[in-house]
Amino acid sequence: MTNDELQVWVEQLSLQHFERPFLHQAVFNARLRTTGGRYFLKSHHIEINPHQLQAFGRDEVEKIIKHELCHYHLHIQGLGYQHRDPEFKYWLRRVGGGRYCQIPPEMMGIKRKELYRYRLVCRECATQYLRKRRMNPDRYRCGKCGGKLNLEVLDLPRESW
Repeated sequence: MTNDELQVWVEQLSLQHFERPFLHQAVFNARLRTTGGRYFLKSHHIEINPHQLQAFGRDEVEKIIKHELCHYHLHIQGLGYQHRDPEFKYWLRRVGGGRYCQIPPEMMGIKRKELYRYRLVCRECATQYLRKRRMNPDRYRCGKCGGKLNLEVLDLPRESW
């Protein structure tokens, strides 16, 4: 799908569900990783994550577009456009927009375990705790059994941290 096709799709959804025109620009942004889309308050443009379309299909992206259009139309009208505002929650339910989006597997980036450089191991029950930062294990105890902890440095390649 091209940016022009996305623009037409957003304009159609805006008229169909909000009965108001979408007068600004909607584009794909491949740099988005963990968000499905975003609405810009100053320019009123909308960006959509193209990886959502590839991973989850048109139905999921339609929910994201409706979500961003809720922000757009409420902000333009001077109403509560933030996630916590009752007007936003009402319109999101009314049009069937998604509150959250899924993260495509290829966009997870670095595996979570590769972020950790240290491991604390309980001497009593062998419970393991992963940490990003070094700490003094003598000052802490196991949260499960209260045993003393040993600090281990994980052997990760330099480029992963």
